[in-house]
Amino acid sequence: MADSFDTFVSRTVDVTTGGRETVLDLTEVIASFLHEAARGRDGLLNVFTPHATAGLAVIETGAGSDEDLLDALGSLLPADDRWRHRHGSPGHGRDHVLPAIVPPHATLPVIGGVLQLGTWQSVTLVDTNGDNPRRQVRLTFMGHSPTA
Repeated sequence: MADSFDTFVSRTVDVTTGGRETVLDLTEVIASFLHEAARGRDGLLNVFTPHATAGLAVIETGAGSDEDLLDALGSLLPADDRWRHRHGSPGHGRDHVLPAIVPPHATLPVIGGVLQLGTWQSVTLVDTNGDNPRRQVRLTFMGHSPTA
């Protein structure tokens, strides 16, 4: 018989990214959520940001990779007047293309209530839209109790 999920916990977290491009590490917020929601269970964590101009990336932070990601996105999606979507600050149309490259969702394994990331991996919110400094991230844990 296939395992079924008997735990489903979802919470929205408000974050502030500021008025500039940023890669915001969410890993500690997620660990705190899982401590309460998973309570030692195995399952899946879904992370979703309900914004048309932000995404989620699993990357290394603090060693320059977060800034490298913003530089790469700046090269790929320059903030200039080439974009058809023109409201907001100059180049804002590129922010609406971002989620096609850095998706607004990630589903990650949880074992024993702990997010299973690689040694250098962090879960981050990527926000290139300086016009909207307040963001939301929905964390959803789906898990099951260990069988005896």
